[in-house]
Amino acid sequence: MEALEQVKDRLQDLKSQLQPYCDELRLYLQQATPVQLYIAIAVLVFTVLLLSFTRLFRRSKSNTIVLAGLSGSGKTVIFYQLRDGSAHQGTVTSMDPNEGTFVLHTETEKKGKIKPVHVVDVPGHSRLRPKLDEFLPQAAGVVFVVDGLEFLPNCRAASEYLYDILTKSSIVKKRVPVFIFCNKMDKASAHSKEFIRKQLEKEIEKLRASRTAVSDADLTSEITLGIPGQPFAFSQCQNPVTVGEGSGLNGELYQLEQFLRTQVKP
Repeated sequence: MEALEQVKDRLQDLKSQLQPYCDELRLYLQQATPVQLYIAIAVLVFTVLLLSFTRLFRRSKSNTIVLAGLSGSGKTVIFYQLRDGSAHQGTVTSMDPNEGTFVLHTETEKKGKIKPVHVVDVPGHSRLRPKLDEFLPQAAGVVFVVDGLEFLPNCRAASEYLYDILTKSSIVKKRVPVFIFCNKMDKASAHSKEFIRKQLEKEIEKLRASRTAVSDADLTSEITLGIPGQPFAFSQCQNPVTVGEGSGLNGELYQLEQFLRTQVKP
């Protein structure tokens, strides 16, 4: 009973505090013209809708980063380095997606609240690539991993895979950023980042020419890349495409982590 009485007293105090504001509102409503009332209601409704949309947008902001690339490019090593700071279990080619939501290992000692990243390592084997379509619609960014050491033998296959990603409607329509990560660059015989970029652009130009011819025959309606009449360059893509380098095995992932944190704010 004593607790109930305390609640009643608090409600009475609150009523007393709000009474002057209620009297002012009542007086305003009595004196306001219909036009003024309509304007006030419209402003109130607009404010409520604006706040609702803002909260919905913030809540729906994706934190998913998709790791894609050919088998053996080093995606799984990168996944474990990002999560644990170690390459353990990453030397075996994965047949199932590695998926986890975590704070980057390099950020574990930082103070304050840090937003975790949802990282998905999609297997690179050709028959398992359809799994990529399960994750791309939610992607805030895509990291396409290229083996800088064994690049030339795999250049065509890597270009075809990258072409498929860059022409996905879920990537183009949402302008999802793509980061081409040249891996294993700690090796002396690895190809340079610029060489890899230029070769990928040349191969995609060949693919664009052949697939555009097929598209002109109305056999497919896929999105085409680049500007007609000009050699293809990543800068022509509707979504941002950038190139970086590092080494998953040695944990040299600074540029990749920068990309991640540009798409998923801490």
